[in-house]
Amino acid sequence: MTDPVPVPLPARSVRGTVWALANRFGVVARTPGELVGALTGLGPTGPAVVTRPPGAGVPAEVAELVVALRDLGHIRLVTAPGREPGSGGEAACVPAPEAASAPSGAGAAALPDGPGPAAPARPPDLDDPAAVCAADPAAVTAAYECGTGGAHGGGGADGNADGHGGGGADGHGGLRAAWFRAGQSLIREQPPSGRALVLLTALGDDADPRLCPALGALAANAPWRSDWTRVRGDVSPPWPGPVAALAQGTGTWAEHLLVADQRGAIRSVHPADATPAPGTATLPVRITALAPRPDGGLLMLDERGRLHTHGESTLTDAVAATLDAHPGTALAATGTLVLAGDRHGSLHAFGHGGLHQTAAHRGRVTAVAVADGPAPLVCSGGADGTVRIWTPGRGPETTPLAERGFPVTALAVHGRTLAVAWADGLVELRRFGTHETLALRPGPPVRAVAVTRDGSVVVGTDDSLFRVTARSPR
Repeated sequence: MTDPVPVPLPARSVRGTVWALANRFGVVARTPGELVGALTGLGPTGPAVVTRPPGAGVPAEVAELVVALRDLGHIRLVTAPGREPGSGGEAACVPAPEAASAPSGAGAAALPDGPGPAAPARPPDLDDPAAVCAADPAAVTAAYECGTGGAHGGGGADGNADGHGGGGADGHGGLRAAWFRAGQSLIREQPPSGRALVLLTALGDDADPRLCPALGALAANAPWRSDWTRVRGDVSPPWPGPVAALAQGTGTWAEHLLVADQRGAIRSVHPADATPAPGTATLPVRITALAPRPDGGLLMLDERGRLHTHGESTLTDAVAATLDAHPGTALAATGTLVLAGDRHGSLHAFGHGGLHQTAAHRGRVTAVAVADGPAPLVCSGGADGTVRIWTPGRGPETTPLAERGFPVTALAVHGRTLAVAWADGLVELRRFGTHETLALRPGPPVRAVAVTRDGSVVVGTDDSLFRVTARSPR
């Protein structure tokens, strides 16, 4: 039997509860419905000890969520009394639960009784970025939900509850909206500099202009530097839309970062500052992968695994014919090579010298990238939670480059630098030939990543597009 894992729920905060449980189970979710959906397809999990379980004064959504998770059958929740983080800040909003429910779950243990909730305390100043980054994140979340703890107040749950835009309207200069966008990352244990960095990646262009330099100063010791951010609702420069696929171009495309949204629109922005660049298109299908070629050709994979091209050649004709019969799940290209992955875990390398194949993964190939050169290095990620490397024409590497208990959601490579995104929301920057790994958790689900020519990382989500650069020498 797996030992119970305590999850101190900020039970009077709906978002805090969702984020805490999502972090416990290794998924990314922003709403109770998203959390239930994300956990529906998972296998049996070990029990989670939920401290300070639903009771009197707790939002109905929290109680309903716990019931819905138990009803899934394979999620084991154990309720136990205990002091929840941020109870002081939250007490200003909702009375504490009167009692904890009894432990439940076959063979599961509960935590021993802990102290009761702390006496109500003044919540942090929600207009002050330093105070917000240093405070208990559960208390900050609850206070933002309830509209307490700021010089201006306001911004209750009926305001910008989805965190989309409205920096000036939320009563906290844009901090509240940014917090809600990135909260699953912010609620984790981390230094204030880390929270400041994450908030910078989620800050809208309508935020108080004093916030960006203030957060930048607070994030000076973070391992990443925030270069630019575009979030839903931004107008100067405009947000390019929800990201389904990203690609940093080379050759003719060198000054272009291509962004495909979930409705088939492809937009081009300058990698240096995200200002619009010439070149947009709209296809009648959803694009799941982009592969610009140095000669100006553009390859695209749709949601049915078929190839779409701009600038066809004999090589791409062969790829298209193959994918019509065997749908692709991932795509990448160089000037002389086209790479495709499939749902069976195989990689197919199409070149003028012929076709090379290898069985790389157990199950679906979820991402593929290629570093060009005399011996192209292919990087692939799979639903099996591995990242593997392969040079077409040679045998595959037997040891994964990286392996975690979560599917890979996106890959990008440039030179010796590799960016990997995982289904639990983690983004990693790796360098071939070393054991260096630099991690970042933006908060929302990461849909795509790109590596620019200078080694910076661009991250795309449903609500944001941002670029960060590693501060450490790489």
